[in-house]
Amino acid sequence: WLGLVRILAGFGSAALAGYTIAIRVAIFALLPSFGFANAAATLVGQNLGAGRPERAERSVWTAAFYNFVFLGTVSVAFVTLPGPIVRFFSSDPAVIAFGVDCLRIVALGFLFYAYGFVVAQAFNGAGDTTTPMLLNFFCFWLFKIPAAYLLAVTAGLGPRGVFISITAAYSTLAVAGGVLFRRGRWKNRKV
Repeated sequence: WLGLVRILAGFGSAALAGYTIAIRVAIFALLPSFGFANAAATLVGQNLGAGRPERAERSVWTAAFYNFVFLGTVSVAFVTLPGPIVRFFSSDPAVIAFGVDCLRIVALGFLFYAYGFVVAQAFNGAGDTTTPMLLNFFCFWLFKIPAAYLLAVTAGLGPRGVFISITAAYSTLAVAGGVLFRRGRWKNRKV
Protein backbone atom coordinates (compact mmCIF):
# COMPACT_ATOMS: atom_id res chain seq x y z
CA TRP A 1 0.00 0.00 0.00
CA LEU A 2 2.90 2.34 0.68
CA GLY A 3 4.15 1.78 -2.86
CA LEU A 4 0.77 2.87 -4.21
CA VAL A 5 0.76 5.94 -1.95
CA ARG A 6 4.19 6.87 -3.30
CA ILE A 7 2.95 6.64 -6.88
CA LEU A 8 -0.22 8.59 -6.10
CA ALA A 9 1.70 11.31 -4.25
CA GLY A 10 3.10 12.39 -7.59
CA PHE A 11 -0.40 13.36 -8.72
CA GLY A 12 -1.12 15.79 -5.90
CA SER A 13 -2.82 15.89 -2.54
CA ALA A 14 -6.38 15.70 -3.94
CA ALA A 15 -5.62 12.37 -5.65
CA LEU A 16 -4.02 11.04 -2.50
CA ALA A 17 -6.89 12.21 -0.28
CA GLY A 18 -9.54 10.76 -2.61
CA TYR A 19 -7.70 7.45 -2.71
CA THR A 20 -7.34 7.38 1.07
CA ILE A 21 -11.05 7.97 1.61
CA ALA A 22 -12.09 5.37 -0.95
CA ILE A 23 -9.68 2.70 0.26
CA ARG A 24 -10.66 3.16 3.90
CA VAL A 25 -14.34 2.86 2.99
CA ALA A 26 -13.62 -0.21 0.85
CA ILE A 27 -11.55 -1.89 3.56
CA PHE A 28 -14.26 -1.19 6.14
CA ALA A 29 -16.80 -2.81 3.81
CA LEU A 30 -14.48 -5.80 3.34
CA LEU A 31 -14.24 -6.62 7.05
CA PRO A 32 -17.15 -9.11 7.00
CA SER A 33 -15.40 -10.86 4.10
CA PHE A 34 -12.49 -11.64 6.36
CA GLY A 35 -15.01 -13.31 8.66
CA PHE A 36 -16.28 -15.52 5.84
CA ALA A 37 -12.69 -16.35 4.90
CA ASN A 38 -11.70 -17.22 8.48
CA ALA A 39 -14.80 -19.38 8.87
CA ALA A 40 -13.85 -21.25 5.70
CA ALA A 41 -10.32 -21.80 7.01
CA THR A 42 -11.67 -23.24 10.24
CA LEU A 43 -14.02 -25.55 8.36
CA VAL A 44 -11.20 -26.72 6.10
CA GLY A 45 -9.00 -27.56 9.08
CA GLN A 46 -11.80 -29.37 10.92
CA ASN A 47 -12.91 -31.36 7.89
CA LEU A 48 -9.40 -32.33 6.80
CA GLY A 49 -8.69 -33.39 10.37
CA ALA A 50 -11.84 -35.53 10.24
CA GLY A 51 -10.69 -37.10 6.97
CA ARG A 52 -13.43 -35.38 4.93
CA PRO A 53 -11.65 -33.38 2.20
CA GLU A 54 -14.75 -33.26 -0.02
CA ARG A 55 -16.68 -31.59 2.80
CA ALA A 56 -13.80 -29.16 3.32
CA GLU A 57 -13.94 -28.18 -0.34
CA ARG A 58 -17.72 -27.79 -0.26
CA SER A 59 -17.37 -25.56 2.82
CA VAL A 60 -14.98 -23.26 0.97
CA TRP A 61 -17.25 -22.88 -2.05
CA THR A 62 -20.27 -22.29 0.19
CA ALA A 63 -18.47 -19.60 2.21
CA ALA A 64 -17.19 -18.04 -1.01
CA PHE A 65 -20.71 -17.92 -2.43
CA TYR A 66 -22.07 -16.18 0.68
CA ASN A 67 -19.17 -13.75 0.50
CA PHE A 68 -19.97 -13.22 -3.20
CA VAL A 69 -23.57 -12.33 -2.36
CA PHE A 70 -22.47 -9.94 0.38
CA LEU A 71 -19.75 -8.23 -1.64
CA GLY A 72 -21.98 -8.15 -4.72
CA THR A 73 -24.48 -6.10 -2.76
CA VAL A 74 -21.77 -3.78 -1.45
CA SER A 75 -20.33 -3.47 -4.96
CA VAL A 76 -23.68 -2.35 -6.37
CA ALA A 77 -23.90 0.33 -3.66
CA PHE A 78 -20.34 1.54 -4.27
CA VAL A 79 -20.71 1.62 -8.05
CA THR A 80 -24.08 3.37 -8.04
CA LEU A 81 -23.70 5.68 -5.02
CA PRO A 82 -20.01 6.56 -4.62
CA GLY A 83 -20.66 10.32 -4.60
CA PRO A 84 -22.71 10.49 -1.40
CA ILE A 85 -20.35 8.06 0.31
CA VAL A 86 -17.21 10.08 -0.49
CA ARG A 87 -18.95 13.42 0.17
CA PHE A 88 -19.62 12.22 3.71
CA PHE A 89 -15.85 12.54 4.30
CA SER A 90 -14.92 15.53 2.14
CA SER A 91 -16.49 18.56 0.51
CA ASP A 92 -13.54 19.30 -1.79
CA PRO A 93 -14.71 18.68 -5.40
CA ALA A 94 -11.26 17.47 -6.53
CA VAL A 95 -10.99 14.99 -3.65
CA ILE A 96 -14.54 13.79 -4.28
CA ALA A 97 -13.80 13.19 -7.97
CA PHE A 98 -10.77 11.02 -7.19
CA GLY A 99 -12.55 9.23 -4.35
CA VAL A 100 -15.57 8.42 -6.52
CA ASP A 101 -13.34 7.11 -9.30
CA CYS A 102 -11.33 4.95 -6.90
CA LEU A 103 -14.36 3.57 -5.07
CA ARG A 104 -16.09 2.63 -8.33
CA ILE A 105 -13.05 0.94 -9.85
CA VAL A 106 -12.09 -0.96 -6.70
CA ALA A 107 -15.70 -2.07 -6.15
CA LEU A 108 -15.82 -3.57 -9.64
CA GLY A 109 -13.39 -6.21 -8.39
CA PHE A 110 -15.37 -7.11 -5.27
CA LEU A 111 -16.95 -10.14 -6.91
CA PHE A 112 -13.47 -11.55 -7.55
CA TYR A 113 -12.28 -10.56 -4.07
CA ALA A 114 -15.16 -12.53 -2.56
CA TYR A 115 -13.69 -15.76 -3.84
CA GLY A 116 -10.05 -14.74 -3.54
CA PHE A 117 -10.22 -13.97 0.18
CA VAL A 118 -11.95 -17.24 1.01
CA VAL A 119 -9.71 -19.43 -1.14
CA ALA A 120 -6.51 -17.86 0.20
CA GLN A 121 -7.61 -18.47 3.77
CA ALA A 122 -8.67 -22.02 2.91
CA PHE A 123 -5.04 -22.85 2.16
CA ASN A 124 -4.11 -21.56 5.60
CA GLY A 125 -6.83 -23.73 7.16
CA ALA A 126 -5.28 -26.73 5.44
CA GLY A 127 -1.91 -25.87 7.00
CA ASP A 128 -0.50 -24.65 3.68
CA THR A 129 0.91 -21.21 4.40
CA THR A 130 3.34 -21.24 1.47
CA THR A 131 0.70 -21.03 -1.27
CA PRO A 132 -1.03 -17.88 0.05
CA MET A 133 2.36 -16.30 0.74
CA LEU A 134 3.45 -16.89 -2.85
CA LEU A 135 0.10 -15.73 -4.23
CA ASN A 136 0.36 -12.50 -2.24
CA PHE A 137 4.00 -11.97 -3.18
CA PHE A 138 3.41 -12.41 -6.91
CA CYS A 139 0.04 -10.66 -7.14
CA PHE A 140 0.85 -7.69 -4.93
CA TRP A 141 4.60 -7.12 -4.95
CA LEU A 142 5.48 -8.32 -8.43
CA PHE A 143 2.23 -7.38 -10.18
CA LYS A 144 0.24 -4.63 -8.42
CA ILE A 145 3.01 -2.13 -7.75
CA PRO A 146 4.67 -2.37 -11.19
CA ALA A 147 1.24 -2.35 -12.89
CA ALA A 148 0.27 0.74 -10.91
CA TYR A 149 3.39 2.56 -12.05
CA LEU A 150 3.08 1.42 -15.65
CA LEU A 151 -0.60 2.32 -15.91
CA ALA A 152 -0.40 5.59 -13.97
CA VAL A 153 2.90 6.99 -15.22
CA THR A 154 4.01 5.17 -18.37
CA ALA A 155 0.55 4.74 -19.93
CA GLY A 156 -0.52 8.17 -18.69
CA LEU A 157 -3.69 7.08 -16.89
CA GLY A 158 -2.74 9.00 -13.76
CA PRO A 159 -4.41 7.98 -10.48
CA ARG A 160 -6.94 5.88 -12.37
CA GLY A 161 -4.07 3.58 -13.36
CA VAL A 162 -3.32 2.95 -9.69
CA PHE A 163 -6.99 2.22 -8.99
CA ILE A 164 -7.15 -0.22 -11.90
CA SER A 165 -4.01 -2.00 -10.67
CA ILE A 166 -5.68 -2.67 -7.31
CA THR A 167 -8.68 -4.31 -8.94
CA ALA A 168 -6.47 -6.22 -11.38
CA ALA A 169 -4.19 -7.53 -8.61
CA TYR A 170 -7.02 -8.76 -6.40
CA SER A 171 -8.78 -10.30 -9.39
CA THR A 172 -5.55 -12.04 -10.40
CA LEU A 173 -5.17 -13.34 -6.84
CA ALA A 174 -8.71 -14.74 -6.98
CA VAL A 175 -8.22 -16.48 -10.32
CA ALA A 176 -4.77 -17.88 -9.48
CA GLY A 177 -5.95 -18.96 -6.03
CA GLY A 178 -9.02 -20.62 -7.51
CA VAL A 179 -6.92 -22.55 -10.03
CA LEU A 180 -4.52 -23.77 -7.33
CA PHE A 181 -7.39 -24.63 -5.01
CA ARG A 182 -9.14 -26.66 -7.71
CA ARG A 183 -5.96 -28.69 -8.27
CA GLY A 184 -6.59 -30.08 -4.80
CA ARG A 185 -3.07 -30.57 -3.48
CA TRP A 186 -4.19 -28.92 -0.23
CA LYS A 187 -6.46 -31.95 0.37
CA ASN A 188 -3.39 -34.11 1.03
CA ARG A 189 -2.18 -31.99 3.94
CA LYS A 190 -2.28 -33.55 7.39
CA VAL A 191 -3.99 -31.27 9.88
